[in-house]
Amino acid sequence: MKHELKVGDYVEWKTEGSSARGEILKKIIIPMKFKTYTVHASKEKPQYFIKRAKTGLVVLHKGTVLKWIGENDRAISKK
Repeated sequence: MKHELKVGDYVEWKTEGSSARGEILKKIIIPMKFKTYTVHASKEKPQYFIKRAKTGLVVLHKGTVLKWIGENDRAISKK
């Protein structure tokens, strides 16, 4: 069974030939504008605001590209 992602979870995703980790800040389930593009989120295909562990940068990703690695465990995100 796949873990249902929620605020506070730590996740990992592939980026530029490497991987990144961060904490989920907010789940998006309705279309919205983010920076210069429209986010096509829905209840069936949510997207997530994530604060990157190394840089503190807030990014937005589809749930399908995220791998759950833990809940509220800052030590995990710093590996």
